Amino acid sequence: MSKPKYFLYARKSTEDDDKQVMSIEAQLFELREFARKENLEILVEFQESKSAKTPGRPVFNDMMRAIEEQEEIGILAWHPDRLARNSIDGGRIIYLVDQGKLVSMRFPTFWFEPTPQGLFMLQVAFGQSKYYSDNLQENIRRGMRQKLRRGEWLCKAPLGYTNNPKTRNIEPVGFQARVIKLAFEKYAKGGTGLEALAEFMAHHGMTTQEGTPLGKATVKRMLSNRAYIGLTKHKGEWFPGSFAPIISSKLFEDVQRALKVREKPRKRKVRHDFPFAGLFQCAECGGMFTAQWATGKTGQRYRYYRCTKKKGVCTQKYLREEELLAQIKDRLQKISLCDNVLEELERQLTEIEKAEHQSSQSDLQNLSESIKAGEARLNKLVESYLDGDIPKELYVQKKDEILRANTALHEEMKDFKRRGNTWVEPLREWISDTKQANFLTNTEDLQDIRVFVEKIGTNPSVRDKSARFGVPVLSELVFAYNTKTDFMHTQTPIRFADRGRGMSNVSICGDGGS
Repeated sequence: MSKPKYFLYARKSTEDDDKQVMSIEAQLFELREFARKENLEILVEFQESKSAKTPGRPVFNDMMRAIEEQEEIGILAWHPDRLARNSIDGGRIIYLVDQGKLVSMRFPTFWFEPTPQGLFMLQVAFGQSKYYSDNLQENIRRGMRQKLRRGEWLCKAPLGYTNNPKTRNIEPVGFQARVIKLAFEKYAKGGTGLEALAEFMAHHGMTTQEGTPLGKATVKRMLSNRAYIGLTKHKGEWFPGSFAPIISSKLFEDVQRALKVREKPRKRKVRHDFPFAGLFQCAECGGMFTAQWATGKTGQRYRYYRCTKKKGVCTQKYLREEELLAQIKDRLQKISLCDNVLEELERQLTEIEKAEHQSSQSDLQNLSESIKAGEARLNKLVESYLDGDIPKELYVQKKDEILRANTALHEEMKDFKRRGNTWVEPLREWISDTKQANFLTNTEDLQDIRVFVEKIGTNPSVRDKSARFGVPVLSELVFAYNTKTDFMHTQTPIRFADRGRGMSNVSICGDGGS
């Protein structure tokens, strides 16, 4: 009987080389070296990247058909589990051995001969391989169930979150999370489409890997992602999460209703678009400013804003939308800060937050240790009483003292956690608003400008064709921030004027300009 020729078969379970310990290249090198030492003739080499857990591997099937068509063929592989991890493929190989078409099987890590004993050992090897796959799958499922019980996120963090390898969960990414929250708010209020929302996020640094704005489908998926309300997903089903939500459930439901309306828009009467109507109040009579179309001398139509004059005699005149918009943008320019100052603000704020966090963690640790010490004293007291070492009257007295002390410590810990850094989040929101103010000075989206003025403006009014609105919250937060830091002593201090009169002009003095 002549020596058989061999089909070399190399396989790995995934197309990702980083996820496979034994790569195909390593298998080929070892098998070729083994064939050289054993003087085996390799007829054809077969290799594929596909799991053997289920039947249907195209390259493996091609090799099986080639064996059925030829005579005295053997198989050379690294281990039997490279050939089969399921009962069907393992049965095909054993059946070909029984038929005499597969006359030899060689493995560097496993012995086989076409004898009853060899076939029995091969069946055991295939059975072990199948058991390993089945057991691995069950272990993975059990791990998934445990992670779901703990409320952990199971895969790559969505936009606005980051994976924390220490906690094996996700956590919000400061500024990105605030931009996403603002995006939800803008869409819920209406007037901002998916494309405009993508441009808004791109302006704040949230883009694709190529640096282009996110696609409309991506933005829509983001607006429908329940992860932002603190839920985790597995196989299409949502579960309670243990990570911090970015938005409230109410805001999420508002956005879902807005998405539904946009998918099936109802027929409405055509209405004129007057973005600033009802926003400003007449400073003379207290009436609201409305809008209307007017035709100029050249026949061109313009949008004008005027007082409704429903509260009596009023001498205020019409104001063209172009003039009103220019005044609003000029006001936004005055309250906006340049990028280098905002970066410095965020940097110092992060440093302060870290320092205070470390300090608070130390205080919390001390409180926790004091509580544990009190509980230990209580346990020791109970043991002494049960052993009869102290009388009941003394036991009751000491127990009451320890319980009162521990109750006070628990209350102190609750108050400490509740207080937190209450000034940090408003200041971060102010930084975000300032960035948006700078962005809106160059946009033509009038609805976005209106929404922003409604959010941060106070007492918007018009007198003598001059529009104004206050931003007292901004100056107060700057003042609060400066009391926490020495930022005013840097080379780019914050100056503010008109404090206490309902108006504030925040200016930056990095290079002498404002």
